[in-house]
Amino acid sequence: MEWVILLVKAILVVGALLGAGAYATLMERKVCARFQVRYGPNRAGPFGILQPVADGIKAFFKEELIPAHVDKLPYLIAPGVSFAAVLLVFSVVPFGPEVEILGHRVTLYIADPNAALLFALAVASLGSYGIVVGAWASNNKYSLLGGMRTVALMLSYELPMLLSLMSVALLVGSLRLTAIAEYQRSVPLLVWQPLGFLIFLIAVLAENNRSPFDLPETENELVSGFATEYGGIKFALFFIAEYTAMVVNSALLATIFLGGWRWPAPLSDIHPLVGLVLFAVKTAFFMFLYVWIRASLPRVRFDKFLRFSWQFLAPLALINLAATAVIVALGGVLL
Repeated sequence: MEWVILLVKAILVVGALLGAGAYATLMERKVCARFQVRYGPNRAGPFGILQPVADGIKAFFKEELIPAHVDKLPYLIAPGVSFAAVLLVFSVVPFGPEVEILGHRVTLYIADPNAALLFALAVASLGSYGIVVGAWASNNKYSLLGGMRTVALMLSYELPMLLSLMSVALLVGSLRLTAIAEYQRSVPLLVWQPLGFLIFLIAVLAENNRSPFDLPETENELVSGFATEYGGIKFALFFIAEYTAMVVNSALLATIFLGGWRWPAPLSDIHPLVGLVLFAVKTAFFMFLYVWIRASLPRVRFDKFLRFSWQFLAPLALINLAATAVIVALGGVLL
């Protein structure tokens, strides 16, 4: 029975993520439109709500072309790698409390490993590997430059990202995301780790290739970067992977720094559905923040972002980690 429950949960989560990723595209287009004093998509269905469905049908039925000069096998696998990595990250994100369904206790997460935080970071990086493999296999100079930028970005933002999360792990005393959410029953970690939150947010934007750090696919420089040789459903997979990653990263931010479904405890203790709503609202807030940043900030220059990561973000993350370690040690001594 446990395997049946796990399979049903996995199917429901994948379906929900696919839907959320698809409608994240509509949300971004609508919000950006309002920032720019226009309407955005409003033809496909009432208020344009069927636009993602129309886009999906269009991508699915587009003619599939594979350029003769590409390395075929990795070229075809790369979009799937990026998309699968995004789905795997969400498998360790708790989105609600334990509930009873038809006499069975069901946990509202797929898995809860002891090193969930490290698992999420490691698997999220695989999405970038999918981009690099696709860029290399495309055998195109613009694609290759986009892939090289992805590697350079990974080497720069992952260190401050890891250091910011080490500060969280020091405070909580665990790498399990369920324990991190439970720790924030009264006060979210955003209060205790504002600097860590800011560093993690910047690193997540860079990992997700989101503006102002959408450097691997800069249209004004690299045609479409790593995706230049992709079209049809293969391009759509890269596209939906980016927007699904936006949903997953927003869920991670909500869980790590805003208590996920658990904070505030007086509300989440009322009913499991309230906890689910809290989680959804916080995730939606961070998705809006993604779009707000895109609509407000211009793209940074590639070399300046690398310099910013190594010379500013990494030292700042180290200082934050050292300060957190001192506070935790003093707290232990005082107790």
